[in-house]
Amino acid sequence: MDYLPLFFDLRKQPCLLVGGGTIAFRKARLLVRAGAQLHVVALQICDQLQELITENDATFALKAYDPSDLDNRKLVIAATDKLDLNEQVSTEAKSRNIPVNVVDNPELCTFITPAIIDRSPLMIAVSSGGEAPVLARQTRAKLESLIPSGYGRLAKLASRWRDKVKDAFADGDMRRRFWEEILSGTVAELTLNGNDSKAEELIEQKLAEADVNRTGEVYLVGAGPGDPELLTLRALRLMQQAEVVLYDRLVSEGVMDLVRRDADLIYVGKKRDKHAVPQGEINQMLVDLAKQGKRVLRLKGGDPFIFGRGGEEIELLAENSVPFQVVPGITAASGCASYAGIPLTHRDHAQSVRFITGHLRDNTINMNWSELVEPSQTLVFYMGLKGLPAICDGLIKAGRSPQTPAALIEKGTREDQRVFCADLSSLPGTIAAQEVHAPTLLIVGDVVSLHEKLSWFG
Repeated sequence: MDYLPLFFDLRKQPCLLVGGGTIAFRKARLLVRAGAQLHVVALQICDQLQELITENDATFALKAYDPSDLDNRKLVIAATDKLDLNEQVSTEAKSRNIPVNVVDNPELCTFITPAIIDRSPLMIAVSSGGEAPVLARQTRAKLESLIPSGYGRLAKLASRWRDKVKDAFADGDMRRRFWEEILSGTVAELTLNGNDSKAEELIEQKLAEADVNRTGEVYLVGAGPGDPELLTLRALRLMQQAEVVLYDRLVSEGVMDLVRRDADLIYVGKKRDKHAVPQGEINQMLVDLAKQGKRVLRLKGGDPFIFGRGGEEIELLAENSVPFQVVPGITAASGCASYAGIPLTHRDHAQSVRFITGHLRDNTINMNWSELVEPSQTLVFYMGLKGLPAICDGLIKAGRSPQTPAALIEKGTREDQRVFCADLSSLPGTIAAQEVHAPTLLIVGDVVSLHEKLSWFG
């Protein structure tokens, strides 16, 4: 994060604007809308800026800039077409620890002015840090079309009821749930349609009926193989509602960035031969947190029901009458294969696919190898990095051709994804010569031969 987004309270605060042209007028308009006490210094002032000054009781001085103009200022903007003057204003403002912005020159700024979506008192700011202002404006335009103009009215309604709701719900999580229901349901629709009186009646009714001892709920959500854009809409919605999040090692940082910011995060990750929290404790933790009235998100890499032990977790929830939802995710086989350009099935290469755990128990892999030698079948091994030599050797000994194409995908769907292609006889040696780390996925079958032709990611 290059800049920390902040909102200045400039009401009745003395602010200086150096410059009198069209760009200076745009900045002056922002300062006036924010309630600033504006003073403009410039040799000449355009008609638009002059009119704005007159209408808003601002002040101006038709003269050259002088360092004394900075006296007692809370914020400074330089908007001239003279680089040396802009540099002077920036240097002298910084020396006095006064926040300063120089238009179109991020290097001289201590703050930047973002593109703004104004739904006062709701304010949304979009910035590229000065790197791509057109992109920031395009993003603002998209948000403008998505956010109803009545959101300001909705925010004011919430403000009027804030104290009463706080008195009704001593628990912060319960209070948050009440507001989430209000701001996304019938009350919100009534307010956006201008029917404030009916909306307030409904709020009062819902407060009277509120259950302060509401039972919690568990959301078992598949986070996919890594790319956050592969999340389902439902997954994202529940990630934003959860008050507590239990997540494992396979959930990528990009996905975790989309979790509600004020949620309690509990790492229960699992690494080969080392579990941060045993599975039984995770299961019981979900039950206990839900019975405390929490909305609990169990975030799992891939899909919860494909080698994710999701069935074990919801089995205990069901036994304890804890409400739960299950949201499937894109499993690693589907996501990683797609991003590697390897179709799991193909009319000319494979008519079936099998998902297999490659996890070692006592340093051995016990499976019916004879079922895995059909050449028209694609095999996908999860957690197969450590057991890769044993897997390849087992398939060859069972009768699968040593020349069968095979690929190991490291960190599939992520920006640092790597794909290693060889065949069953040579892949273990190829991987041994590289520094490869989990998460990985092993794909065996003729479909791997299509990787070079169909690869599109990265």
